[in-house]
Amino acid sequence: MVSKPYNEMYMGDSAARPHYLRYAQWLTEQPADRLAQKRAEADALFHRVGITFAVYGQEEGAERLIPFDIVPRVLPLEEWIRLESGLKQRVRALNAFIHDIYHDQ
Repeated sequence: MVSKPYNEMYMGDSAARPHYLRYAQWLTEQPADRLAQKRAEADALFHRVGITFAVYGQEEGAERLIPFDIVPRVLPLEEWIRLESGLKQRVRALNAFIHDIYHDQ
């Protein structure tokens, strides 16, 4: 049996997860051409600002856009609190490492 990939916005019964309800409703009200226009605007901005990476050894073009989804990931408060704690810890660790490298070691 092949399982479906996890969908962050929708549950298995196609109902939006509680923390996505307002956004999912807004998204369904948007015309497809407007979303395509916003995607094109984001792509153009990424190219202009240089948010790209190179793929060496491929001839069809070395510069590619960093993968980006215009649909944001919405986190429930409890998940964000847990992530925030770990992110702060990692920032402190990186700052300590950088300080050690560039100062008295």
